Amino acid sequence: MNPLFAALVDDAGLFPPTSLPMADALARHEADRAAGSRVLTHRFLCLASRLHEITSPRPERIGVIVDDPHADLGDADLIEVRLGKPVPHTDARLFVEVTADELDGMDAVTHPGHTGRAGFKIRCGGLTREAFPSPEEVARFITFCARNAIPFKATAGLHHAVRHYDTTLGVWRHGFLNLLLATHAALHDGDPLPILASSEADRLARLAVAVPEEEALRTRESLVSYGSCSTAQPIADLRELGLIGEDA
Repeated sequence: MNPLFAALVDDAGLFPPTSLPMADALARHEADRAAGSRVLTHRFLCLASRLHEITSPRPERIGVIVDDPHADLGDADLIEVRLGKPVPHTDARLFVEVTADELDGMDAVTHPGHTGRAGFKIRCGGLTREAFPSPEEVARFITFCARNAIPFKATAGLHHAVRHYDTTLGVWRHGFLNLLLATHAALHDGDPLPILASSEADRLARLAVAVPEEEALRTRESLVSYGSCSTAQPIADLRELGLIGEDA
């Protein structure tokens, strides 16, 4: 498998627009784990306030979105929190959600009770047109992270590989393949903006195939993973583009 796509997709089945009930989300997660796709991180994303709802089979890896700073995070392997919000005491890997406009004058984020430097998180969409950042905003974010060696995660709106127009919301949706290749470009003195703005699936697929393994690994050190409420669609898109095999 191209290392660009290995352990890329976190399971955000609890979140909109899928919004599965907890039992259904856990059952799907367990089925995905048994199927063993290498595209998935097999990390289950959950709000801190809902951790108590998790029953058997308990996911082996849990990422917590902190909506309650007093919640017991248990054995979470990473946590995500909005910039400016308090963070529970934890040794889990931390990602702070920021917008492009909040990056001015910032080169690192630290929090009381947390050791080490935090990564960032970018929201690429949502349930309304206004929730989608422009390609220019996403390019600013990626460039900032690349220049400052800050790893990042992404979330929301990235169900499909390639940028495409959503006629229901009247907005262009970002593609996770665009995001990967834009990150690669920013790390290698390229311009991420034209890649983020491209909807040419065949061209983007060719660019992905051409990325050398060492550069792909560096790209994924920067873009750690992204959350998707669908765990099947990203795999289907990569297969359709010929970027992974049927056994991936």
